[in-house]
Amino acid sequence: MTKSELIEVVAQETNLTKGRAELVINTIFESMVEALQRGEGIEIRGFGSFTVRQYKAYEGRNPRTGDAVHVAPKRLPFFKVGKDLRLRVNGERIGKPAPRRVEPSSTTASPTTGVSTSSPSKPSPASDSGMTEDVI
Repeated sequence: MTKSELIEVVAQETNLTKGRAELVINTIFESMVEALQRGEGIEIRGFGSFTVRQYKAYEGRNPRTGDAVHVAPKRLPFFKVGKDLRLRVNGERIGKPAPRRVEPSSTTASPTTGVSTSSPSKPSPASDSGMTEDVI
C-alpha cells in the first residue's frame, strides 16, 4: 500500500475529502518523525512500537573495490511489531489461547484396589527446554 492509497482509504472510511485525509495522514507521520527526532519512542497498542537505535562509527569495506570506508555514527528508527498485528498477519484469532502441550501421565490404577499410584519420574533435559527427543 502506498501513501496515496492510504489517503484514499482514510477519505472513504471517514467521509473526508482527499485533501483533508492527506492533511490528517501527513500530520500523523510528521508528529511521529518529530517524536523520533527527539529520541522519544512511539507505542501504538496492538500495532507495534517505534524506537531510535544508536549505532557507533565503524570501518566498513567498499564491496566493489575492497577499500576501507569510514562509516559515521548514526541513529536509525527501529520498528517492533505488536502481538495483535503479528497474529492478524498470520491469520490467527486475537485472544485465542495457545495450544497446550499434554504430557503423558505417570499414574496407573491398581487392578485389585482401583487406587491410582503415581511413580516418580525425572523429566529429561529435552522436556525442560521444550524440545523433543528423536529416537533412532
